Amino acid sequence: MATYVLVHGAWHGGWCWKRVLPALRAAGAEVHAPTLTGLGERAHLTSRDVGIETHVQDVLGLLESERLSDVILVGHSYAGTVVTAVADRVPRIISRLVYLDAIVPKSGQCLFDCAGAAFRERIEGLVKTQGDGWLIPPATADRLGLELEDDIAWVMARLVPHPYRTFVEPVKLRAPAGFAAPRTYINCIGRSTPGGPRSSQAQGIDDYHELSTGHDAMVTAPRQVAELLLGLR
Repeated sequence: MATYVLVHGAWHGGWCWKRVLPALRAAGAEVHAPTLTGLGERAHLTSRDVGIETHVQDVLGLLESERLSDVILVGHSYAGTVVTAVADRVPRIISRLVYLDAIVPKSGQCLFDCAGAAFRERIEGLVKTQGDGWLIPPATADRLGLELEDDIAWVMARLVPHPYRTFVEPVKLRAPAGFAAPRTYINCIGRSTPGGPRSSQAQGIDDYHELSTGHDAMVTAPRQVAELLLGLR
């Protein structure tokens, strides 16, 4: 039986995987979708001190408390930084890393290093003007690739501000060469033509897939996401 740990991105919570979970569990998989500190139903725990290490420890704590092994560890968007660090700490219990339209950092890089100067400038402007200097206001529906009214209503009502510190703290990996086990990259290309330029984040990842949907694929294309994940077993 496959074991999946699904880690959400910025502003979201474990709730965002709700539409993916039934298909995975119907196939007999064990699935966990933790919520990171300061987000989702744990938004009351947010503070200026919440950083990358906080979120790494959230996932490590789940893996340890549930005594999980042979885990397919999935990170969406921002959580690519988190799952990369987690796999580096406990490589023996991770069978595969999956990046769902996610950041793939090298050691010493933070999210901003991977996302580019224009993204950093925009986010830092929002933090200064709307986030009291330490919170990132939720992304817009358009930036998340949400188009249907039901999707927009469901997601936007649940998003919460994200701790800015997690975007600027570097990921420090113990293994210089990075995670040695298989890695998969799922690129959400929206309405772009399939087979176009790869996401730069997928460099060096051989198992590469594209989904013709927006960034929040677990919301907009849950069946396709589940099928891809089940195909990794």
